Amino acid sequence: MIKNESMKFYLILIVGILFSCSSPDVNNDHSPDSVNVQKDTASQRDVVVSQDSLPANIYTNERFRNVTVKHLNEQSFLVQGEAQIFEANFGWVIEDGHNELQHGFQMTDEGAPAWGNFKFTLDVEKKRANSSLHLILFELSAKDGSRQFELIIPLP
Repeated sequence: MIKNESMKFYLILIVGILFSCSSPDVNNDHSPDSVNVQKDTASQRDVVVSQDSLPANIYTNERFRNVTVKHLNEQSFLVQGEAQIFEANFGWVIEDGHNELQHGFQMTDEGAPAWGNFKFTLDVEKKRANSSLHLILFELSAKDGSRQFELIIPLP
């Protein structure tokens, strides 16, 4: 009788441990610095990627992919990635949340439908010390010149 009760206890204990360790719905506390959620464009699912496995944040949308921004010094940034852009020409703007600080255009090494590579540096100075800078990459509409496929990237 004691043997049977001991077996039941160990069986319940093992099943409880297995359920608590293998539950896919466990709410793990990931800080924003350690987890990056990216859209898998092939399957349209969110993919959680550990920051430790990435060299930098990688930004992607329908026209831009594998875009990274590296902080070179206090005011300089290296921007590189790939774009599928009509006539290989895209625009960019740097904003601080209120004002447009700089704008310009860049070229990729190939036009759509191919994915062309681009790489350029930016030098920008904040007008206010507590402001956050954002780089916005975009394609200009051939129809009306409006900005489309904007990719908003916070500058580090």
